[in-house]
Amino acid sequence: MSSPRGQFSSKTGFIMAAAGSAVGLGNIWGFPTETASNGGGAFVLVYLILAFCLAYPALMAELTLGRHSRSNTVDALAAVADNNSTKILGRFVGWYGIVVASLILSFYTIIAGWMLAFLVAPITDLLGMSEASQWLSNQSLTRNLLFGGAFAVLTMSIIASGVESGIEKWSSRLMPMLIILLILLIIYVLNQEGAREGLELYLLPDLSRILDPKLIVNAMGQAFFSLSLGVGTMMVYGSYLKKEESLPRLGAIVTTVDVGIAFIAGLLIIPAMFVAQHHGATIYGEDGNLLAGPGLIFNVLPVLFDSMGTAGPFVAFAFFGLMTIASVTSSISMLEVPVSRVVESSELSRPKATLLIGGLIFLISATIIANFDQLFGLVVDFTTKYSQPILGILLCVFAGWVMNRDKLLKELKEGHEDIESSMFWKIWPLYVRVFCPALILLSFWQGIAA
Repeated sequence: MSSPRGQFSSKTGFIMAAAGSAVGLGNIWGFPTETASNGGGAFVLVYLILAFCLAYPALMAELTLGRHSRSNTVDALAAVADNNSTKILGRFVGWYGIVVASLILSFYTIIAGWMLAFLVAPITDLLGMSEASQWLSNQSLTRNLLFGGAFAVLTMSIIASGVESGIEKWSSRLMPMLIILLILLIIYVLNQEGAREGLELYLLPDLSRILDPKLIVNAMGQAFFSLSLGVGTMMVYGSYLKKEESLPRLGAIVTTVDVGIAFIAGLLIIPAMFVAQHHGATIYGEDGNLLAGPGLIFNVLPVLFDSMGTAGPFVAFAFFGLMTIASVTSSISMLEVPVSRVVESSELSRPKATLLIGGLIFLISATIIANFDQLFGLVVDFTTKYSQPILGILLCVFAGWVMNRDKLLKELKEGHEDIESSMFWKIWPLYVRVFCPALILLSFWQGIAA
């Protein structure tokens, strides 16, 4: 077997890594536009409530399962089972999570490669290399393979270095950089004409919509998926935690950091969209909702950067630097899910396991790139729309129903001796057994019915 498992060396290192996993591209472009299209501040208020009522309990389920077993997702779920049937189910769920995490990373690598290309484009602009800038800014098979491959290599180089020297080290460096870039960009954008309109839409609540079922379900889905729940990333990160750390406190900190950064991202994205509209960009789709996703990042915001004159390339470089950092901190957590399994179940060293798994995932990325129109949407829907909710429900079932209650309490007492008398223990076990699966199922049903 391989060398002993890694471990986060500090509480801060874990928080930066877990928050980095949660704060990804979807969080930065998804939360702000969901907010603007669902009642502005009313959506923010409902989201904040549900983040702690739904996402936090589900996060605690993953962290507890992970640290209790101190192993990869397959072995972790099998370890808490008390009979052959649940052991088989546990291994199936663990493998399912590995497959879904790998597929998410395969399409995430493609989008992150676009971010890298747009990061380089402002540099070629400043150097007067207009043809290179145009090539970098337009879709092509060669560009997407080249920059997707570069991003894959970047992700693999971090994971190959291990938990402390790779994941923790780089998350602790990149997350502060992300926050600093966010704040600097917000200050700049809020001083541009048109920003006030976007800020008002984002912050002023339409209280008449606060009980709108669609708004509540959308906020529920955003709260759950913004924390990278459902594919085992937080379970694997939890398995690297020291026993003396309090899981409820760490979970609350990670949830707060994730929610805080999502909210701060809204202070940048929504005003920036209205500044771009002021300069001629179309920011609303045919359905009347604000644009989101790649359409926002690669079509709307470049109009804003182009309108800024000499400052444009510098602001574009900072923005796509921000998006690249968000991509990396999320991608390393996804790659760690399959790599941890291979390292712990074979004789392969971590660098070799990373190269093998990372290479296979990039082959999937390359296949999607070559058949983009047929495969990209299919893979996105299979993983995020269908598989993540199902896995989220199953992980809550394992934490709430399969794992022995005494073992659950013993694990939570590690680092938090008085947990049994706390409000958390009085509420959470029942909550994760009944309410979390029900709420996730409701969000899932709404998503597939839409």
